[in-house]
Amino acid sequence: MDQAPGSPQDPPNQDSNGARELPVCYRHPDRETGVRCTRCERLICPECMVSASVGFQCPECIRSGSGTGRAPAASRPRTLAGGTVTADPRLVTKVLIGINLLVFLLQLSLGDAFTNHFELVGHARFTDGGPLEGVADGQWYRLLTAMFLHANYVHILFNMLSLWWIGAPLEAALGRARYLALYFTSGLAGSALTYLLAAANEPSLGASGAIFGLFGATAVLMRRLRYDMRPVIGLLVVNLIITFGWGNIAWQAHIGGLVGGVVVGYAMVHAPRERRNLVQYGTCALVLAAVVVMALVRTAQLT
Repeated sequence: MDQAPGSPQDPPNQDSNGARELPVCYRHPDRETGVRCTRCERLICPECMVSASVGFQCPECIRSGSGTGRAPAASRPRTLAGGTVTADPRLVTKVLIGINLLVFLLQLSLGDAFTNHFELVGHARFTDGGPLEGVADGQWYRLLTAMFLHANYVHILFNMLSLWWIGAPLEAALGRARYLALYFTSGLAGSALTYLLAAANEPSLGASGAIFGLFGATAVLMRRLRYDMRPVIGLLVVNLIITFGWGNIAWQAHIGGLVGGVVVGYAMVHAPRERRNLVQYGTCALVLAAVVVMALVRTAQLT
């Protein structure tokens, strides 16, 4: 009798020495997992998990229909957070990396004048006798544009590698729209805290705030899935040591992004199914409201 790959009757994997290995996802043989689809009982990894009324189902079972009479749209494959499962679950991360690299090329081509116009600064003059510029002078766009600027090759290399390693799996787990909401909300939270606490004439730039938000959301997701937390906590601790141990690093952006990422990430993966969109995007709206409040308070202080 034919047997579905990864079914309960399958023997555990063994290496060449006969040692037992952890079971793997039937769609991604390189990924270890202990979770099974509640319908076909095949092993599935976090990327393949589609939240169901009880447990998780695999994308194939979802596509084949739930058998409950619901409309086809209601049975579309969904991520753990309720996002749509796509053919390329890492597309947004690739686009974000591409945008950051393109902006860095513009920085190299156009020089400091370009960077000075878009980096985050509260209230400063870039030239002797020049006009006062910054967020306090109405240039609120700097809170956003600074997220795509970088100081040098090492800065952008480290950030883009981190974005790929942390962001790509998180995008697959959340879905594109929720991942983008998390990224920009965390980045703006980092920018706002930097604007609030840093010196008014101290420039800041980089994607680190958003990336720390992804760190925070990843920790929340791993706890939700009951994975081993030690690797992500260790990586986060190392990054925090670098944040406070090296000079010329805007720790405010890292902390603001981390807090924003934890708050939004918790809403993304713990929102009740029946009010999922309201809780998820409502939380994003609340964090953005906090961003606006911090910016208004600091602007009032500087003007």
